[in-house]
Amino acid sequence: MYTKLKEVLHDAFIQSSQGKGKERHSSGEAFENQPILEITRRLGLGYPLGQAVKKIYESQRLDKDASMRELLGAIVYIAGAVVRLKELI
Repeated sequence: MYTKLKEVLHDAFIQSSQGKGKERHSSGEAFENQPILEITRRLGLGYPLGQAVKKIYESQRLDKDASMRELLGAIVYIAGAVVRLKELI
């Protein structure tokens, strides 16, 4: 019943772990040690949530493929916010 959701979340994971996210933001370290979370720890949840909103807005002016990449990136930033919240529990 949740196959489509699983596909989208998997696509976001692939983009982050193997695609643009890995190329630009990772030096081989775990997700929680990458800049997305290091910056969030310093600046607060407004950082990843603001980045997600920016990507959502940008997606509206792009072609379909680029729009999907931006939206997948927004999902990853939101996931970073969730990881940080879990750290604070």
